Amino acid sequence: MAHRGLFITFEGGEGVGKSTQIRLLDQHLSELGHHVITTREPGGTPGAEDVRNLLVTGDTHRWSAEAEALLNYAARDDHLRKVIRPALEAGQVVLCDRFMDSTRAYQGYAGGCTLSLIDALEAAIVGQTRPDLSFFLDLDPVAGLERAGARETGEEDRYERKGIAFHSKLRDAFRSIAEQAPQRCVLIDAALSVDQVAKTIRQAVAGRLAV
Repeated sequence: MAHRGLFITFEGGEGVGKSTQIRLLDQHLSELGHHVITTREPGGTPGAEDVRNLLVTGDTHRWSAEAEALLNYAARDDHLRKVIRPALEAGQVVLCDRFMDSTRAYQGYAGGCTLSLIDALEAAIVGQTRPDLSFFLDLDPVAGLERAGARETGEEDRYERKGIAFHSKLRDAFRSIAEQAPQRCVLIDAALSVDQVAKTIRQAVAGRLAV
């Protein structure tokens, strides 16, 4: 690795349970004595949170897929510089709710942004700071949207309103990305119980931390 810490990301469509599993893993690793920080994308810094507001609110056609990719990477650049890289250099465990795979899935495969643009942004901004381990929580999009609709999200529902066809493409996209990088990505059935999903995640992380 190009850093001393461990970088773990959580990916998936709407309502798959990422936030719950990040909270549980944070608690588990903290109890084992690891220094853990949790963060999210788009967001994680004041500037990136401002960009997040542009992306997750408003009309579903507010931005083109290309504009969304650029906005995500503007936020990601700030997040990497100010939060993720400093934490990894300090030997911490970083748990991030979404990262580069979400841009490739949402804006690329599902949104129609040319993948060559996403490849170029990823190379320039992410560089060598890539996740060591990525959990892809997989769930039928109808069930995921039902879960998402039942939670308190305020106005952050722009992507939820994009329709079932978009979310079906999104699920296929995440599955494809996970299959292309099996050494990094762990695909998990998010229809399993919270405890079953958490156990699978803990086992995979234990193999990386030797805890």
